[in-house]
Amino acid sequence: MSAEREAVFLELRPLLFSLAYRMLGARADAEDAVQETYLRWQQAADEEIRSPRAYLTTVVARISLDALKAAHRKREVYVGPWLPEPILEPPAYPHEMAQSLSIAFLHLLESLSPPERAAFLLREIFEMSYEDISAVLEMTEANCRQLVTRARKSIREQRRRFTVDKKQHQQVLEGFLAACASGDPVKLMSTLQQDAVLYSDGGGKVRAALNPIYGADRIGRFFAGILKKYPDEVRFLRMAEVNGEPGALIYTNGQLSHILTLELGEEGRIQNIFLVANPDKLPAMEVM
Repeated sequence: MSAEREAVFLELRPLLFSLAYRMLGARADAEDAVQETYLRWQQAADEEIRSPRAYLTTVVARISLDALKAAHRKREVYVGPWLPEPILEPPAYPHEMAQSLSIAFLHLLESLSPPERAAFLLREIFEMSYEDISAVLEMTEANCRQLVTRARKSIREQRRRFTVDKKQHQQVLEGFLAACASGDPVKLMSTLQQDAVLYSDGGGKVRAALNPIYGADRIGRFFAGILKKYPDEVRFLRMAEVNGEPGALIYTNGQLSHILTLELGEEGRIQNIFLVANPDKLPAMEVM
């Protein structure tokens, strides 16, 4: 491979990972998709490449779509709720895409079929033309438009997001964690919307709720119960940026055991809680 082509790939690599991760929700799978794209880029003839960005985006999207179809089948038998693998580094590319990186948004995308998810991301987030989306999905432009329309409708019906800045988000998170630490269900419930939902992903490998927990009252009793049931476990909290938003790293006996993020609703109260505990999705981070 020429030095020029290598340089082009390195420049576009953050974009390719950004697309693959949003499609797959797993770092390792996204990295595999990018690596396979690199191998095909090495072997591609010059006449195949009308635009490096278009070529590479198309290849990584096709690879990710195939991987997503396989992953989609596995997630149907996953133990408990499946949540995306959190990313702790700041978003690499570009800043205006940050909102589509949140755990809440990626979780919402799980409700779409693989073709709908691919079409929606390529059109709404990566602003690809329907002609290029048609080439990725190998279907007509009309069918691609229908996929995007259905996906938009599904996202709009499920999403109740209210714009808040990071400072407010951080304050709500800190208030929620303080309420959890107090062990007072009433105080904890005051941070939640009445119809809040808790999603806890243990993957069948650690303690976690096997189904989403609905309602502020049940969520409050859930967290209060954990603190009472396991009072001797040594815990430590560290605030962190998780998928571009404020989050918390929870350590148990010196090892990272949970990553927690929130989605806010009306009046700055918590609409959804996402708690990732599956050790396969947590980086190896000891308390420093």
